[in-house]
Amino acid sequence: MLEIMLFLIGIISGFVNILAGGGSFLTIPILIFMGLPPTVANGTNRLGIFLQSLIGAVKFKQYGVFPAKFALIVSIPAIIGSIIGSYLATVISDEAFKNYLVFFMVAITLITLFNPVGKLKQKDISLSRGKWIFSIIAFFFVGVYGGFIQAGVGFLILAAIIVTGYDLVAGNAVKTFVILIFTIFALAIFFIQGKVDLYLGLILSIGNVIGAIAGTKVTVLKGNNFIRWFVVICVLVFALKLIFF
Repeated sequence: MLEIMLFLIGIISGFVNILAGGGSFLTIPILIFMGLPPTVANGTNRLGIFLQSLIGAVKFKQYGVFPAKFALIVSIPAIIGSIIGSYLATVISDEAFKNYLVFFMVAITLITLFNPVGKLKQKDISLSRGKWIFSIIAFFFVGVYGGFIQAGVGFLILAAIIVTGYDLVAGNAVKTFVILIFTIFALAIFFIQGKVDLYLGLILSIGNVIGAIAGTKVTVLKGNNFIRWFVVICVLVFALKLIFF
C-alpha cells in the first residue's frame, strides 16, 4: 500500500518538478515516513530526480524548445556551485536555509508575476555581456543551493532565467537540464556512501518519469502564461508549508 502511495506521489512530484519545482517537498517526507533515515531519503530521492530530469531534457529537446547554448554554459558554474554547496551542508543549519528559501520564494513570485524584461523568448537569444555575467553568477549560487538541499532549487533557476529574457517554457527546459547535471554528481556521492535505497528509489523513479513526460507536454502545449500561474501557486503553497509546518 505504501509503495502504491510512493508511486502516485512520484507521478505528482515529477509533474510539479518539470512545470515549476518543489516536488522534493512531497517525496522526501514520504520516504522518511516509510522508514528511511533522512540522509537515505535525500539520496534515494535523487534517483527519481535524475531519471525524471533525463527524460524531461530529452523531451524538451524533441519539442524544439531547448536553448542548448545557454543551458550548456550556465551548467558549468552550477556544477562548481553544487560541489561547494555539498560542503556548506555540514556547516549551515537547516533552519537558516529554510528562512533563505522563504525569502527567495517571495522574490520569485514577484519576478514571475511582474515580468521585468518585457517580451520573453524560447530559443537561444543574443544576451548582453551584463546578462551573461548575471547568469554565470546566478547559476553558481543556484548550484550552491542545489548541492546543499535540492528541494526548491527549480524555483531559483526559473527566477534567474526569466531575468535573462527567456520565457518559462525555455526556462523549464534549461532548469531540467541543469538539475540533471547537478544530480549526476550528487547521486554518485550518495551511492558511494550507501545512502540510496534502490527498491524504493525505483518505485519513486517510475512515477517521476511518468509525471515528467506529462509535465513536458503540458509545458509546451499550455505555454508561458499557464506556467507562470502554476509556478506562483506552487511557490506560495511551499512557502506557507515552510513557514507554518
